[in-house]
Amino acid sequence: MEKLTILTTINGKDYAKEVEPRLLLSDYIRHEVGLTGTHVGCEHGVCGACTILLNGEPVRSCLMFAVQAHSQSVETVESLGTPDEMHPLQKAFHEAHALQCGYCTPGILMTLKPWIEENKNPTEHEIREALSGNLCRCTGYQHIVDAVKAVTAQSG
Repeated sequence: MEKLTILTTINGKDYAKEVEPRLLLSDYIRHEVGLTGTHVGCEHGVCGACTILLNGEPVRSCLMFAVQAHSQSVETVESLGTPDEMHPLQKAFHEAHALQCGYCTPGILMTLKPWIEENKNPTEHEIREALSGNLCRCTGYQHIVDAVKAVTAQSG
């Protein structure tokens, strides 16, 4: 199959790679670039585990082809912080015990990052609505809601 060269900026770093046109963006990020924080769950765009930011907007990377990210800016969970210098959202998740197995966490963090920047004082209902596209089978969501409340209280 013919390969196409795509140029992407992922977490501030430029990449030029040859890919098959049918390669999913999630697979490109994980296998071609080596950033495994983006998880693949359902591969149908339902669970939200593969959510990344494309030009600052949350998108399901399992629903996009890598070639669609040509000349675009991508942010993955690896862009947020490190264990020594966590993003406020990561720190709030840690302190509120908002994760258990952690499989859904990268997608939830990438969904919430731009959302909390625009929603400085959300209600619990608004937080749950923002999370409605991300499935978590472990936490029951309450600790995630608590983490979002904590981080928005600090920034507001």
